[in-house]
Amino acid sequence: MNREQKRLLQRQGQLDANGNPTRRDSRDPSRRRERVTVRQFFTQVRDEMRQVSWPSRIEVRRYTSIVMFVLVFMTALIFGLGFGVGKIVNFLYG
Repeated sequence: MNREQKRLLQRQGQLDANGNPTRRDSRDPSRRRERVTVRQFFTQVRDEMRQVSWPSRIEVRRYTSIVMFVLVFMTALIFGLGFGVGKIVNFLYG
């Protein structure tokens, strides 16, 4: 372990000043979070989803058509390059 790693671990609290590993009790009650009920969880999820900026149908169609065009174009480009390089290699070594 080099000096930079030791300094980083000391800043994170995983090493003490002497370079010895520190122990953290995972059962520490102060670090424990309160659990929410299933109903509260879904209520919070619904509230967060309401804040999402959803695209309109026109935007979804436009983005889908752009992605499909780029997909077809890149597929044709890669196929064409592979086919061309294959022909060149066969011409040179064939």
